[in-house]
Amino acid sequence: MSGTYPGVPAFPEAAAEATRDSTLRGNLRHATHTIRDKRARAVAELADWPRLRATAAAIKDRTLRHLDHYLVQTEAAVTAAGGSVHWAADAAEANRIVTRLVRATGETEVLKVKSMTTQEIGLNEALARAGITACETDLAELIVQLGEDLPSHILVPAIHRNRAEIRDVFRARMADWGRPAPDGLGDGPAELAEAARLHLREKFLRAKVAISGANFMVAETGTLVVVESEGNGRMCLTLPETLISVVGIEKVVPTWRDLAVFLQLLPRSSTAERMNPYTSMWTGTRAGTDDGARAGTADGNDDGPRAFHLVLLDNGRTDTLADTVGRQALRCIRCSACLNVCPVYERAGGHAYGSPYPGPIGAILTPQLRGTESVLDASLPFASSLCGACYEVCPVAIDIPEVLVHLRERVAEGGIVTRGGKKTVIRPARGHAAERAAMRAARWTLDHPAALRTAQRVASRTRRLHPRRLPGPGRAWTETRALPEVPAESFRDWWARTRGRGSPE
Repeated sequence: MSGTYPGVPAFPEAAAEATRDSTLRGNLRHATHTIRDKRARAVAELADWPRLRATAAAIKDRTLRHLDHYLVQTEAAVTAAGGSVHWAADAAEANRIVTRLVRATGETEVLKVKSMTTQEIGLNEALARAGITACETDLAELIVQLGEDLPSHILVPAIHRNRAEIRDVFRARMADWGRPAPDGLGDGPAELAEAARLHLREKFLRAKVAISGANFMVAETGTLVVVESEGNGRMCLTLPETLISVVGIEKVVPTWRDLAVFLQLLPRSSTAERMNPYTSMWTGTRAGTDDGARAGTADGNDDGPRAFHLVLLDNGRTDTLADTVGRQALRCIRCSACLNVCPVYERAGGHAYGSPYPGPIGAILTPQLRGTESVLDASLPFASSLCGACYEVCPVAIDIPEVLVHLRERVAEGGIVTRGGKKTVIRPARGHAAERAAMRAARWTLDHPAALRTAQRVASRTRRLHPRRLPGPGRAWTETRALPEVPAESFRDWWARTRGRGSPE
């Protein structure tokens, strides 16, 4: 990935600061509880939800096992439909490709459909360095951009803002980006939405270049799919002459029949709707181009780009695929259901994760895409209570707690990982020496019954001398937890006293 959010410390420090912000916590609590309650009702409408979930996981796993085949098939289908396919090994290469494509059009302003992938690679910043302005058109992304802020949620990037804060952002910054906010703008939802609509309408009508991601790619036809709720995506995908889509290689699905499964799961898990208000699909370029490419829109009209470029992004995904436990993170369809049930995210917010991917999925995806070399990335697998709520709501059955424990072991113990397609031995992260020593001591003690009995008796007989807080490295653990009281006698001693001298076994 392109790097962490500037200035973000390790998760514990960032979360400690965030939890002291009562306004932030109130905004998060209200939003996440509302979304997850609506989602639960929408999911309950489908009696076969567990089977859909299992089917989606199986489709993703099968696709990932044969990813090379389906990507080549996608490239061939997109090319046959008049599009151009570009392969990007990492964020820097993807940014260079997109910058070059935009420069070739002669334009200095582009419109953007909401895209986690372009956030991941830092595309807006890369374009700005090249003198190109990227304008977000999703309402929440627009709020974040105007406020010089960072997204804090996968589905609702401005979830940390309330209506009064959004009104103030619109009043202060809209004029810097185009049409100013209406005089006397209030904080009613309808007023704020109308101000954004008027501001964006002018951009839609004059834009020549748009940049998108994609929720899915259908390999058999080279069709890309974007689902959204506002219509801004439809405007960006049909009006500009050039469309550039930056898509992670894991977004491919083999067939339209497979796509049908995900179009049932994604809306209910994300926006709690039976289907998204806008589901846009395009294949290649519009009809009537010089090269005779076939129509690019589902209804067969003359909308759609004259030039279409698909940038297939790796950026750590192939390395993640090599991890037999961690690869299940690549099933993710970016619904954000795991964020809305996570007690850690609800209190800490998305910025504390230092990544475009916050919450439980970010805690397992970011350290695999970026590695665990930085202090922040090494802390993310520990940003969880392991309660398992994220796994229960995941529509593609990603066992996030399993991957978290797997990555914690990698951070604490080091070992062999894949980096850049090559096996690499990484050292344990700093700060875990005491933990490793304690685990080694515990393993030795548990392997020697006599030593275990002695340790238990010593602990019982000295229990009145035990501190309430651990010293040294253990202090961080007992700052938020009470040490359990040691019983007056061990289970073995109790058994010997009450049942005779025999062993419990």
